Amino acid sequence: MQNFVFENPTKIIFGKGTIARIGAEVRRFGTRALMVYGMGSIRTGGVYGQVLNSLKEAGVEFVEFPGVRSNPLLSKAREGIALARAEKVDVVLAVGGGSVIDTAKTIAAGTKADHDPWEFFVYTKTVKDALPVLVVLTLSASASEMNPAAVITKDETCQKYSVRSPLIQPKASILDPQVLYTLSPAYTAYSAVDIVTHMLEGYFTNTETGESPLQDRMVYAFMRTIMEAAEKSLADPRDYDARANFMWSGTLAFNGLTTAGMGIVGYPVHMMEHSLSALYDIAHGAGLSIVLPGWMAWSAKRKPARFACLAREFFGAAEADDAKAAAAGISQLRDWFRSIRSPVSLGEGGIPEGDMEKIADNAVELARTWRLKDYTKEVIMEVLQHCR
Repeated sequence: MQNFVFENPTKIIFGKGTIARIGAEVRRFGTRALMVYGMGSIRTGGVYGQVLNSLKEAGVEFVEFPGVRSNPLLSKAREGIALARAEKVDVVLAVGGGSVIDTAKTIAAGTKADHDPWEFFVYTKTVKDALPVLVVLTLSASASEMNPAAVITKDETCQKYSVRSPLIQPKASILDPQVLYTLSPAYTAYSAVDIVTHMLEGYFTNTETGESPLQDRMVYAFMRTIMEAAEKSLADPRDYDARANFMWSGTLAFNGLTTAGMGIVGYPVHMMEHSLSALYDIAHGAGLSIVLPGWMAWSAKRKPARFACLAREFFGAAEADDAKAAAAGISQLRDWFRSIRSPVSLGEGGIPEGDMEKIADNAVELARTWRLKDYTKEVIMEVLQHCR
């Protein structure tokens, strides 16, 4: 295990009825909030009213900023920045899932900057200051409620890039599992895929450490919990314990915990999927269930040992040969994605196979930005062949 520093300053308030506490939490950081949310589902689910009542009781003034869509857009964040400045807000409240939270983070940093926020995402500028961000989580997948990252798509160029800064990490996040009761079966499945992919990319791309039994076993535990909770939630959407286990596991899966001490890890699957969701507006989790097994199959042909380890330790593969064990594990993961009705091929995702070069052209730009130097256009094309 390598040296590391682990710090997670986000306050988590978890459980039934906790949304009523958001007003008091916001009041700790400001008195005038920009309330960022999506396309209206928080109104039908009852979350909207709970948040407004809590803010009013705490004496927090607020300005609403609705309309954030899945695969959030830079243009929308720019609108939010203009509104935040005009209304002189001093805190940003995100009520939603990863798309809403990431938009709120972009607004929080952009409001304090004297340049376009896209410069944060292409690393020509660093975040120097940001409004405090707080969260009421309504969809568990990205773990953005407890990490310092944000993802946004630049509309004009179909580039889906990310930024990381401790200054945009939420100060506090409310996690009430009951809000997941109304989540559709499709987004329950896509959320599970996203969470699993976050962990597996760290698990597979670490090349600097040898044995990592603690981190590996955390990955296995979180994966098993997520998979069981997803299945139970799909069978009974109002199973509180299943939703609670899903929500907390999703948050813990991508905040540096499972990769602490493992050195540098990469996210090539997310890099390639960002092109799918930027170009075709496919749900992020659906794109990941297409790319992850294909990338695993491509990678396992080169270095099968790590993939065989997952297959044996997690899926119970009995094959002695690493290549055969790896293939068996990848097949089982793909079958599980199918069982929860998440697509596992470009065709199933409605993406033309003839567009692979277009996808690779888009993805290679992000590979360069993320310094994934081994992922040339030709390599990305090879991976996509396994996603057909």
